[in-house]
Amino acid sequence: MEQGNSELKILFGIVCFVFAAAVLLPVVILFSRSFMEAGGGLGLANYAAILHDAKFMTALRHSFTVSGLDALITVILAFFLAYGFYFTKLPGKFKKTAQLFIMLPMFLPTLTYGFAVIYSLGKQGLITRLLGHTLFPIYGFWGLLIAYIVYTLPPAFILIYTAFAYVDKHFIVVSELMGDHWFRSFYTTAVRPMIGTITCAFILSFFLSFTDFGIPASIGGKYDVVATQLYLVMMGSVPDFRSGSAIAMIMLIPSIAALAMMRFAERFNFHYSKISTFEPLENKTRDGIFACLYIGVMLLIVSLFAIMFIVPFIKSWPYQIEFTLDTLRHVLGDQSVRTVYMNSVMVAVATAVCAAVLAYMGALVNTRSHLPAICKILMDACAAVTNTIPGMVLGIAYLFTFRGTPIQNTFFIIIMLNSVRGFTTPYMMIQSSLSKINPSWETTGALMGDSWRKTICRIVIPNTLPTIFQMLGYIFVQAMVTISAIIFVTGAHTMVMTTKITQAQYFEKYDEVFVLSLLIFLTNCVGKNLLDWLSKKETLFRLKMKWHALRGRRGVDIGSVVGSGQGSAMPTEYKS
Repeated sequence: MEQGNSELKILFGIVCFVFAAAVLLPVVILFSRSFMEAGGGLGLANYAAILHDAKFMTALRHSFTVSGLDALITVILAFFLAYGFYFTKLPGKFKKTAQLFIMLPMFLPTLTYGFAVIYSLGKQGLITRLLGHTLFPIYGFWGLLIAYIVYTLPPAFILIYTAFAYVDKHFIVVSELMGDHWFRSFYTTAVRPMIGTITCAFILSFFLSFTDFGIPASIGGKYDVVATQLYLVMMGSVPDFRSGSAIAMIMLIPSIAALAMMRFAERFNFHYSKISTFEPLENKTRDGIFACLYIGVMLLIVSLFAIMFIVPFIKSWPYQIEFTLDTLRHVLGDQSVRTVYMNSVMVAVATAVCAAVLAYMGALVNTRSHLPAICKILMDACAAVTNTIPGMVLGIAYLFTFRGTPIQNTFFIIIMLNSVRGFTTPYMMIQSSLSKINPSWETTGALMGDSWRKTICRIVIPNTLPTIFQMLGYIFVQAMVTISAIIFVTGAHTMVMTTKITQAQYFEKYDEVFVLSLLIFLTNCVGKNLLDWLSKKETLFRLKMKWHALRGRRGVDIGSVVGSGQGSAMPTEYKS
């Protein structure tokens, strides 16, 4: 056990060093740069200039307005979508289809969302041509709001849907037997236990839209928001790094407020000692209303993204609507596109491995060690801080910190940035998994003469393989679609698909935008499905058996492969 503790101390030191070098140091340097004045002294002149800039204050007000409204609508919509999965008797296949459509936007970069709205609802858009008139002006507030809702709906839905699994639905029967009014019953059994999660979903949705660069860059029009202001100040024709650093620090202020709100919301969380099975009663009116809701959401997503599968096969939308493969041949025949595509896949794979290893080490320290409590609190703090720092802020901090160093404009800096940004969700996934497996395995291994390292490699890691593959799938997809953070650290030789789309947008090559988006979408579908297939117990068992058959060994116990019975590493929330 002493040896295990020493190795856990090394893992703790590695995680702390990575976050100190890759998160704390860049943010501190960014903070100090925000106080450097033109004359070389220190002061508040940068902040004063920014706060007296009417254009910036207007953009700030716009960001709060559209992001706040998006978060409100998204959370309400995500709540009822998740509620319907547990409290209606709609067919299971219908629910799975609806879930697939709700998750579909996650496989695309946010830049694509804006162009999808333009090509669907614009003056020459697909929906406009079908209806014969435009529904509303798409550039500016309304276009941003629709694209933000589609963008933030999947993560908010996942959060609320997962939390609902731990709510005891049996209380709704008790409430009905007590004669409660339907609204009181709905509030006490579904809304009240979810207030903490709803607050987190609101904060998550707000920050995703508040800090996103891709959507306003494509459809913002004259409705300026903070993210585009920051990009123009830093990457415009006359870069102003002092103002940019001040804007970046101002963007951190809502993050601090979010941390306080999340701490306050924790007091509303419920912990049930037992989750009863629940079968909703027959209610055709209720099921019909929810079926309409799901169909409406699916139609919205299909109507927006159907154009992405049409434009690459049309000669020139909307003027020459003739089927052709020339656009695909032209774009995919470009050697630079193939190079950028390989760059993206390589970066996504490397990021998935690095972030998964980092998250696993942090979760081991938190759940499988006897280190002091401060060590475990620090691991949780790393997850909380990286979750609330906007990607653009971290990207600018990297620009200041690593400019002139050997890692500037390298793939290493992109992978490092993506890995620390993608730490939180995989960390929470593997932490949940490790906390559920038998806590005495390390002790048993030590009594059997195995070292701590051998026990981890032979027992603990194989029992958490399903979760590890799910982590890899999540990180891979996020690395393929991210744009806000890496746009400041990529160079001409390290360009990835999302920055290539930004370049295509700049040169108004919109056909190329959709072909590249389609390529990202298909790559994410293949990668995610492959890793989901590998995460299944049966798949792992068959692969293990084939491996041992090749080595001439037989009689492998499934419990030694993927875990079974007490201490199984596959938590209920990941089985789906």
